[in-house]
Amino acid sequence: LGMFSELKFQVPWGHVAAKAWGHSEGYPVLCLHGWLDNANTFDKLIPLLPRGCYYVAMDFSGHGLSSHRPAGCPYHFLDYVTDVRRVAAALQWRRFTLMGHSMGGAVAGMFCFLYPEMVDKLILLESLGFLLAPEDTEAWLKSKRKVIDGLLSLEAKQQTPKAWSPKAALQRLLEANSHLTAEGGAILLQRGATETPAG
Repeated sequence: LGMFSELKFQVPWGHVAAKAWGHSEGYPVLCLHGWLDNANTFDKLIPLLPRGCYYVAMDFSGHGLSSHRPAGCPYHFLDYVTDVRRVAAALQWRRFTLMGHSMGGAVAGMFCFLYPEMVDKLILLESLGFLLAPEDTEAWLKSKRKVIDGLLSLEAKQQTPKAWSPKAALQRLLEANSHLTAEGGAILLQRGATETPAG
């Protein structure tokens, strides 16, 4: 398992990089590094682990060879969980093992909590996993999973924006916002619409 290959997954702000060991038909194991580390943190460990698995160690956004998020965007734990969800989707993994070190373990724990049906085993290295007060659990689960799923499905549906005539654009705006007057809508459109060759 000494040999590895480099992987790259496209995301809206660039790409998430990863390195992989073993055959892609092997049992899927996703490896998550710790705070300010990168995928190389697993270089010495992977060759000692069971063969027959396909180990993918990803670089979280802003780490290793992955793109940074745009300037001014914070790096929240939930964003790292979303990175994991994106990589799992790109790999088309429905169920896999998660191995996380330190901060990666906390992200792995949070991912398991949100997507228990996708994880068969959780391996934590120097990490507590994810702890939440019992009374917050249900509401947190519902809202956070909805946020991630909604974001990814919206991105999957992205199409080239439609071009409308100024008149049709105004009509569309007024239909969607019954509180707007035609005059108010026209004022907003002056600054809220972009003219393209198509309309």
